Order: sequence, then structure tokens, then C-alpha cells
Amino acid sequence: MARYTGPKFKLSRRLGISLTGSGKELKRPFPPGQHGPGQRKKMSEYGLQLMEKQKLRHMYGLGEKQFRNLFVRATKRAGVTGENFLILLESRLDNIVYRLGFANTRAGARQLVAHGHITVNGKRVDIASYTLTPNDVVGVIERSRNRSSIKEALAKRSFLPNYLDFQEATLEGKYTRYPDRSELPQEIDEKQIVEFYNR
Repeated sequence: MARYTGPKFKLSRRLGISLTGSGKELKRPFPPGQHGPGQRKKMSEYGLQLMEKQKLRHMYGLGEKQFRNLFVRATKRAGVTGENFLILLESRLDNIVYRLGFANTRAGARQLVAHGHITVNGKRVDIASYTLTPNDVVGVIERSRNRSSIKEALAKRSFLPNYLDFQEATLEGKYTRYPDRSELPQEIDEKQIVEFYNR
């Protein structure tokens, strides 16, 4: 399944979360469409599980196959599968670039990575799904440090997670440790996603 390229506001309203991070799309707290206000009906157990899976998948901007493969990786790690899955998603290079503030959205961060503007431990990496491990250092290549889009995004950054350490002088961020569950998206019930894939 290809990556979703349709209207983000409609999708956000259907899923009930802000995919852009601004929250503007949720000013109308009901699904889109002519009959939107009356669509919040009681869902089946499967429907709830599917909704949680779609929320998380669209939040990180992954295709279905890539999302499923990452879940399989999470099942093979020691610990709680749901939390491992969220940590693997959070450890993706495009997500860390977004968290550091080099881009305003994960899609923008993915584009920065794909176009070769990002380094990991001093080496250029252009694979958005590259998985970081603690103590990896993410930076911007020297010739891209004056890009207006990166400067504007950094100026708008309002929050830096505790598991990241950012050096403004060198435009480098260190992934100091894996995040705790309390630092990951609270609007997601990962247990529903685990149940969805274990059906």
C-alpha cells in the first residue's frame, strides 16, 4: 500500500488526532463529510483495534507493509511488544530529525533525509527508516546548515524530548537513550495494536 497523499485535515478528523501537530484540524471534533457529526457510533472491538493501528501508522507516515515489518521486529525483542514497537518507531531517523527540530513535520524530515542533508555519526545517511541506537549523533551536512527551511523550523521548535541532547552551535543532536513509555504518544493505546496483529 502506497503512502497516503490525500487531505491531512480530513484524515486527522476521521482518526481523531492531529497529524500535523498544530491541532488546527480538530476544531471540528467530528469526522469529515456531510453526515460527520452523527458518525461517532459505538465501534466493534476489531474496529477499535484497526483505528489505533491506523492512528499510529499515519502519525509516523508509514506504509502498511513497512509498519507490519517493524511490528514483527518489535516482537523479537525482549520486553513488552507494544512499547518496543513505539520505541522502534521513535528511533527512526526521520522521526529523530523531526524531534530535533530540523523540520516542521515528519514528512519534511523524511525529505531532508532522502535528499542527503542529514548525517549520522558524521556519515551521510539518506534512508529515512534507518534505526538509531543510543549515543548516535544526528547532524546536518555542512553545506546545508544555512538552509532557510532548517533555520525556520528550528526557530519554531517548542519542545525537545529528554532523550535528545542538542548542540545549536554545530546543529547536532545526540540520541542519548531509548525513550520511556511516558515520553511517547499518550493518545495511542499500543495494546490494541498488538491485539490487532495477534488476531
